[in-house]
Amino acid sequence: MVLVLGVSVGSSGARAVLTHSDQPHLPPIDRCHIPRPARTSFIEPVLTAVRRMHTAARQRDEFITGTAVTCQDHAQAEQVGDALGTGRITLVDEPLAQVRYLRFTEQLPSSGSVMLFDLGSSGLTLTQVDCRTDTVLAASNWPGLGGDIYNELLCEWLDRAGVLTDEAAAGRYREALSSARVVTAADPATAKRAVITRSDLAELCTEPLAMAATLVRRVSDHSEVPAETIALLGGCARNPALRARLADLLELPLVCDREPEYVSARGALLFAAQRPAAGTRTAHIRAGGQVVPLAPPVVGRRKVYAAAAVTLGLGATVAGLLTAQNGTAHPARSHFVPTDILDAPPEP
Repeated sequence: MVLVLGVSVGSSGARAVLTHSDQPHLPPIDRCHIPRPARTSFIEPVLTAVRRMHTAARQRDEFITGTAVTCQDHAQAEQVGDALGTGRITLVDEPLAQVRYLRFTEQLPSSGSVMLFDLGSSGLTLTQVDCRTDTVLAASNWPGLGGDIYNELLCEWLDRAGVLTDEAAAGRYREALSSARVVTAADPATAKRAVITRSDLAELCTEPLAMAATLVRRVSDHSEVPAETIALLGGCARNPALRARLADLLELPLVCDREPEYVSARGALLFAAQRPAAGTRTAHIRAGGQVVPLAPPVVGRRKVYAAAAVTLGLGATVAGLLTAQNGTAHPARSHFVPTDILDAPPEP
């Protein structure tokens, strides 16, 4: 059988998906999430993920015929290309990979524009794309306005409730609320416990979510065509309460894949399946697009202040992100006790 490998690169680590070339949307043969340790290069998780997937393929006596890696900017693509060599690697602009997979799974309209709302751990990236031509209409990025701020807000809330914890543990509680309606946090030092619900989390995150919605409207206003659909991406999009709050704020149709954190890697699979000629590395500049260096509104949380102060447009991204060619694919101190678990695919 023909195996292909898709890898997505993020500031918090790498995700990889291994599957048959004609089954990018089905449950994969194998996959992994390799977190990025503090103060290390983003390349290390990528290399670890690729090695792990090649080991999985060898254990099946099968061969990976194509590999594609999504990159967020030109500098990142250069480093990934240098690290992985000039073999059969396709470097793909991440927003294009996301759009290609969402189209493949028929989650996007055939016309109009979509706003890719990519809420990662370290920041929020907004990219507005024409659904018909895959042209980027506008893009901007706000470091600091990602999942980390949600972790800090929850950590502060637990501290006030008498459960001392750190942001890493708070992040685990937040992630657990994606599949459970209620999570119980406990302080092992004092035996103090606190119950967190999805509604509690949504209420805590009111300010950063309102900021994000304002930014969506501003980016859309700066493009030639207003966004008609919002595609929620990244692990934070798993939480139903946060999705519902965003839907109320944006008043636009929302698209959210069952595994939004793996959309980029699955999009890369579609390009890996094209199997470029041996010994080549394909990289094509994305056409169109404009930087939208907008200042976010000021809100009351200290880390969101920092996010508002560090607004960066994706200059290098829009000018130099790498894409594949046109062509449509076919279809710590604390521990937590989650309760009321819902049906959701487990994280491997």
